[in-house]
Amino acid sequence: MFDSLDEQMKHDDAMVTSTRERFFKWGAMIVVTVVVFGGIMLVIHFME
Repeated sequence: MFDSLDEQMKHDDAMVTSTRERFFKWGAMIVVTVVVFGGIMLVIHFME
């Protein structure tokens, strides 16, 4: 039925989460990434 554990996990995740929850999760990950990299760039800029 499933070729791998990864496919099983994706299938289970799709059944549990709604579209809104997935958008929120991706949006939160993008915001955290921008804040972390922005903070690193700011620290490097102030060190110069």
